[in-house]
Amino acid sequence: MIRVRGLNKWFGEHHVLHDVDLDVARGEVVVVIGPSGSGKSTLCRCLNRLEAADSGEILVDGVPVPAEGRALARLRADVGMVFQNFNLFQHKTVLENVMLAPMKVRGVSRAEAERTAHELLARVGIAEQAGKQPARLSGGQQQRAAIARALAMRPKAMLFDEPTSALDPEMVGEVLDVMTGLAADGMTMVVVTHEMGFARRAADRVVFMDGGRIVETGEPNAFFDSPRTDRARDFLAKVLTH
Repeated sequence: MIRVRGLNKWFGEHHVLHDVDLDVARGEVVVVIGPSGSGKSTLCRCLNRLEAADSGEILVDGVPVPAEGRALARLRADVGMVFQNFNLFQHKTVLENVMLAPMKVRGVSRAEAERTAHELLARVGIAEQAGKQPARLSGGQQQRAAIARALAMRPKAMLFDEPTSALDPEMVGEVLDVMTGLAADGMTMVVVTHEMGFARRAADRVVFMDGGRIVETGEPNAFFDSPRTDRARDFLAKVLTH
């Protein structure tokens, strides 16, 4: 579904991604973890060209990620993205936020877009918030609205860039529960997160990054119980004891 080969990215003199290779199969949930500054979010943002790679190849469904134009817009319609800070339109209601892209990009009728939006808001547990503006919702509710908005495009895959990092601790669980449900339903997902419990519970595969490189990858229980590299052992010793 997603194939990355030899991906490199610089920000000025800073080499952020070093020859990254990654495959994500259809229906697979890949959780990317690692210390801050390890290149996790940059990798995630390169997958739908929110960041342009400097070299290497990214294929989605066998097609190279386009550089610009309508082809790139089509790719972004097929690969949903959920951000740290929700990115909802504050002047529109939650329902309107979810309806907008299917109507503008997919050409869906208003009636169909509204019907689908109500279904998705119910799916993520905030049906009663449809008529409110985002500022009146909690952070967890706003993030669930953002997930519903991404799902409204009927994407082939979903990217999550630290979707719980801006939330109060008591709101994290409600968002992770929605994501766990998506994983159980077979959605192809790449999730950048610091939530180790979610990684162990929902991932098919854990990818550990450090210094812009993929250091280790493996099935969750094997990775958390017996990491193969010293760097992964050191990281887990620090994050799992806090």
